[in-house]
Amino acid sequence: FNVVCGVDDEGKGAVYHYDAIGSYERCPYTTSGSGSSLVMSVLDAQLAKGNQTQKSADLNKQEVVELAKDVLSSVGERDIYTGDAGEIFIIDAGGVSKTKFDLKQD
Repeated sequence: FNVVCGVDDEGKGAVYHYDAIGSYERCPYTTSGSGSSLVMSVLDAQLAKGNQTQKSADLNKQEVVELAKDVLSSVGERDIYTGDAGEIFIIDAGGVSKTKFDLKQD
């Protein structure tokens, strides 16, 4: 399973989720892998602002990166099939940057 992100022909961010048989769909955000079900509700609340009783501001790029690190680290602690490291790729006008970090601190 794969998640592919980038910029479309109109210059807007694009996220695509591919499944095991090659079908894909564009979505505002997604997860993939064995720990997906542990992460999706957090993303629904933090990114889509679902199930919130109080309004909150949209996250900036650095806050999204920190959220991604938090959810990947949390999944790494609860899902035995999740690996030992996470990688985050930022694609923007400046190019592509990669951050790699350990998921398990013990």
